Amino acid sequence: MIVRILGEGQYRLDDAAFAAVSEIDDRVQAAAEADDEAGFASALTELVDAVIAKGSPLSADELHASDAIVPGHGTTLAEARELLSSEGLIPN
Repeated sequence: MIVRILGEGQYRLDDAAFAAVSEIDDRVQAAAEADDEAGFASALTELVDAVIAKGSPLSADELHASDAIVPGHGTTLAEARELLSSEGLIPN
């Protein structure tokens, strides 16, 4: 799976990394559904950090379609609502 973090680049996730970030994405989705801005900010930071830590960065000159788009650090819940689906930010 290829995940784009807005403003930061693309990362390839293997199956183990996908499973880990998918669990965090569930917390992002739950916080969004509860209108919990602080919980959303915390979970989104954890999600972005996990994608960066567990993924393999793709070079800027490689062009790949992204399977998921994750807003970058500091994105508010209101800003992220356009990217959220019923499956969260990272589709299962």
